[in-house]
Amino acid sequence: MESRIDLTTKGQGALTAILGLAKYLAKSTVEQKLLHLIELRASQINGCAFCIDMHSKDLRHEGDTEQRLYLLDAWRESPFYTDRERAALAWTEALTLITEGHVPDEVFDEARKQFSEEELIDLTLAICAINSWTRLNIAFRTPVGMYQPGQFAAIAS
Repeated sequence: MESRIDLTTKGQGALTAILGLAKYLAKSTVEQKLLHLIELRASQINGCAFCIDMHSKDLRHEGDTEQRLYLLDAWRESPFYTDRERAALAWTEALTLITEGHVPDEVFDEARKQFSEEELIDLTLAICAINSWTRLNIAFRTPVGMYQPGQFAAIAS
């Protein structure tokens, strides 16, 4: 598949704006590994090959297991995720699939048990950001497969 627009050479203002979110989230009290996990789940839902490749590589680099990555799309039926991760994944799915019934009170209540208000705001912002990234990468057909773990970490710090 051929790239439509190279985001690294065009639209620098837009790229700077969305990277501002990444810089903010790099300092969040929400664990970076958890942020990568919800980014991977949203990317799976959205079908963004670039983001799936990126976040799965980052998670493996951070020591996450292949078993957890393989079973992420079936996390509800898998015993490999903590209650905090489950709450974040449910929150991610509700926000990513917002047209399918908005965010149910039960999902919010469970997320609120696991996250402080500030953390929940940051988690929500991370979900908004990854949904924006997936749409950019899908729309402009960002080439897949060349990402190296941590490649964008310096940009986000």
